[in-house]
Amino acid sequence: MTNTPGEGQEPEDQPHDQPHDQPGRDQGYWEQQAQQPYGQQPQQPYGQQPYGQPPYGQPPYGQPPYGQAAMGYPPDHPRATTVLVLGILGLVVCGIIAPFAWVMGRSTLAEIDSSRGALGGRGAANAGYILGIVGTVLLGLAALMVILFAGIAVLGAATSASGY
Repeated sequence: MTNTPGEGQEPEDQPHDQPHDQPGRDQGYWEQQAQQPYGQQPQQPYGQQPYGQPPYGQPPYGQPPYGQAAMGYPPDHPRATTVLVLGILGLVVCGIIAPFAWVMGRSTLAEIDSSRGALGGRGAANAGYILGIVGTVLLGLAALMVILFAGIAVLGAATSASGY
């Protein structure tokens, strides 16, 4: 059995007696990593910055550039969360609280708008305001139903008493 040319033969450009870890041979990634001591960064070619450090002239991520103030969010209005909690409770638990959420929400929104961005929490105050409106409407419908059923009961009792 004979080999066809190129089959089972070692490449001509690499000497037979040179071991794999000799510096004359091109090394693969894993072989280079095995030679690096644990925890050390490999040297970067051509003066490049190592990974993880920003290039010269750019600020690190998350920090404002030199000379500029950091942009932050304004503090929430003290009653914004209170209005939201009252709106949720007025809708879910006790409907009598809902009108208070409506009134407090309207005044809190007016104060936030007049602060010209100095106060935040508009989303929470607006949600509490809307929940207060919905809870007040449902409270009004429930009160109307109670009055209607009470009126029907009184009329029914009056008609049945006079019929005998």
